[in-house]
Amino acid sequence: MKSILVQFDTDVQPSVFDRVVAVDSGVEQLFAYGGVTPETVESLVHGAIFTRGVHDLSSTAIFVGGSDVAAGEQVFAAVQEAFFGPMRVSVMMDSNGSNTTAAAAVLRARRHVKLAGSVAVVLGGTGPVGQRAAELLALEGARVRVGSRSLERAAATCESIATRVEGAELDPVATSDSDSVATALAGAATVIAAGAPGVQLISAETLAASDLQVAIDLNAVPPLGIDGVEMTDKAVESGGVVRYGAIGVGGTKMKIHTAALKRLFVANDGVLDTEAIYRIGESLEK
Repeated sequence: MKSILVQFDTDVQPSVFDRVVAVDSGVEQLFAYGGVTPETVESLVHGAIFTRGVHDLSSTAIFVGGSDVAAGEQVFAAVQEAFFGPMRVSVMMDSNGSNTTAAAAVLRARRHVKLAGSVAVVLGGTGPVGQRAAELLALEGARVRVGSRSLERAAATCESIATRVEGAELDPVATSDSDSVATALAGAATVIAAGAPGVQLISAETLAASDLQVAIDLNAVPPLGIDGVEMTDKAVESGGVVRYGAIGVGGTKMKIHTAALKRLFVANDGVLDTEAIYRIGESLEK
């Protein structure tokens, strides 16, 4: 029986990127729908689960994507609510590459730093990728400083992560200027910059003055998020800091994305969220 991936994209036009990755991962049939909302998804899900016998449902899966991560989360939840009993298929959410990118960044950091017990900083920590990176760092046992221009938003993010990660050590920090960024980095071993495109978060001087062991910048739009980290850097050591740029992390992100799509067809009850996708990436490291 042929594998079918049903792509639910919250944008009007389904992502070409996600469709190419699906084809390259070995999906035999791809049905892509754009403009999907929580209100319109139920009938689409039912079309996926009622057309094959229960024992064949592992050959059908759903991927939720789009540029709006919050909208993707709502569709992801609505998809699961449309399932009942054995009538379900595996589903993955990776709107704007948020889950696979965060997983790749944390796995790169873990290659060079023992995260458990260390201090890690996530700048742009209230954004979709930053939130997920902070959550995964907390899962690894790091003490995570969640940075944002708004201390209130950083605190809200910490509270949200704490509901999902038992025993998480999280500190909200305001990072509105160079001095506050330097303060946030004090004593930290790892920083992941996940801010908005074209916004520099760490100057070269601040980076040089820090005690960082790993600096990861996920911004690929100049000016880059960390001055002194090139977008193509991949485990480049300079000044005692191992550096990764967006493209340097991108290869790992693509491997995780492809492996996660393949995992969808192992059974019909998979739910590939932030942690599940990270664990798939982790398995690739072994």
